[in-house]
Amino acid sequence: QVQLEESGGGLVQAGGSLRLSCAASERTDIMGWFRQAPGKEREFVAGIWSTISTTYYADPVKSRFTISRDNAKNTVYLQMTSLKPEDTAIYYCAGHRGAPKLWRWALPTGYEYWGQGTQVNVSS
Repeated sequence: QVQLEESGGGLVQAGGSLRLSCAASERTDIMGWFRQAPGKEREFVAGIWSTISTTYYADPVKSRFTISRDNAKNTVYLQMTSLKPEDTAIYYCAGHRGAPKLWRWALPTGYEYWGQGTQVNVSS
């Protein structure tokens, strides 16, 4: 069972930056970040599949967020810049083991490992 632990959340003003980290107890092939705002469904933010050097972003965060990973540390990062109040949410790290022929980044059920989440608050 892979364990994931997020860190780096906090309170930031609009326009500011934060970097989230997700440390995995073991290597996973695909890693993703999701977020969930109060009263809303969990939504995909960004994903990375390092074996094939692929990253994928949701439209609302393109050009503002960057996902990366340090394979030696089994850690994935989410660098968030130009933050907006609408980015306020609990951010979850998720992981999948395996190399599927077809991968749907935004489908939460595809990820079998999840962290507990870290809160990000962006003030206006």
